[in-house]
Amino acid sequence: MNKKKTVTALALMALAGLGGALLINGDTTAVNVADDRVTAADATRVDPAAVARGAYIARQADCAACHTAPDGNAYAGGYGLQTPFGIIYSTNITPERSSGIGNWTERDFFRAVRHGRHKDGRLLYPAMPYNAYVNISDADMHDLWAYMRTLQPVRQSAPANTLGFPYNIRLSLLGWNLLHFNNKPFVPQAEQSEQWNRGRYLVDGAGHCAACHTPKNLLGGDTDQYLQGAELLGSYAPEITNDAYRGLGNWNSEQLQSYLKTGANHQAIASGPMGEAVEFSTQHLTDADLAAIAEYLKSLPGSGAAPPRPLAVSEPMMQRGAQVYEYNCMACHNVNGEGINGMVTAFADNPGVRTPSGSNLIGTVLKGSKAVVTEHNLTGAGMPSFDWKLSDADIAAVLTYVRNSWGNAAPAVQAEQVARARHTLTAAKQLHAEH
Repeated sequence: MNKKKTVTALALMALAGLGGALLINGDTTAVNVADDRVTAADATRVDPAAVARGAYIARQADCAACHTAPDGNAYAGGYGLQTPFGIIYSTNITPERSSGIGNWTERDFFRAVRHGRHKDGRLLYPAMPYNAYVNISDADMHDLWAYMRTLQPVRQSAPANTLGFPYNIRLSLLGWNLLHFNNKPFVPQAEQSEQWNRGRYLVDGAGHCAACHTPKNLLGGDTDQYLQGAELLGSYAPEITNDAYRGLGNWNSEQLQSYLKTGANHQAIASGPMGEAVEFSTQHLTDADLAAIAEYLKSLPGSGAAPPRPLAVSEPMMQRGAQVYEYNCMACHNVNGEGINGMVTAFADNPGVRTPSGSNLIGTVLKGSKAVVTEHNLTGAGMPSFDWKLSDADIAAVLTYVRNSWGNAAPAVQAEQVARARHTLTAAKQLHAEH
């Protein structure tokens, strides 16, 4: 075979492989277990036990958080998900016929949730994490469908997405699915315990933890740095493996479960996006499921990142940071960064403060923060904003000090980083700016 024929043959093989991969990723025959006649709005009796189980699946998947607009009707959509490519608005998933899923059958629902396909054939954007939900079992999907049919119908259409070219071309998602969608069901690992497998099922399936905690590539797909922390639009979803430096290595199982159940533990306080996840999802999980999640996450070795050397206390930036800390932070976070158990973040030996960029800390100091209020932790303490009070240099100094004290070591925060965040977050200017 000459060179030209060889190249042609390889090209044909590549195209055949591409076509086969597209066919596999586009295959929705697994949804044949679903009913293809009764629609969501049809008035037929639904098994109350299945509805109760389905409500729990919806909690696991945190459906309400994304499909409910601020101050809007539950599950009626309209929530704007910020992405690097523009805003994607969640859709109405109540059983209303004109704007919701009232005319959908169970099979339509399965196809959308687990395969990213709308009833009309459109490809869904992976902001709806079907690449995780493909792991949800048939039984759980049946129960989730039973629950969705009992929701109050609301007539409300979602605003138009703001995605620019070429991201607004849904056909391009065929390529994204080829690269990032593994169209296979969850398979337990026989060598692992039942609890470990349950934890992995929840983390990789309904919990879709990788959506935030796994770094993304330029196309928004998951990299191979599984659950090792990711920068997301000016904030940082920390590593949630058992890595000792940046992960959960210094938390035991009970402390991790407490955080997921109450939004607080001996060291950390949930707020922002994680606060929402705790409020709408993890606080409602059973103790057995929380223990399973903890066992699974604590089994992951993580990045194994070598900690840097802390900055010397004699460094001018560290000395300035110590002063700013004493005058502005010590009253709540205590002399040696001990914090207040269950109320105020403890800085000492805290992987959450030594993330690569420190972006979460910058945003919190500039804009303040409010801890999540949960059924088991009714005191959601607040952190005031310091944008009006501290200069960019002062904020950089105090965060550098915190990130390099009490067992921590991390790169210095630069005043330029704070200035950019102040602009991006539309934070106030310092009231009495330095001259």
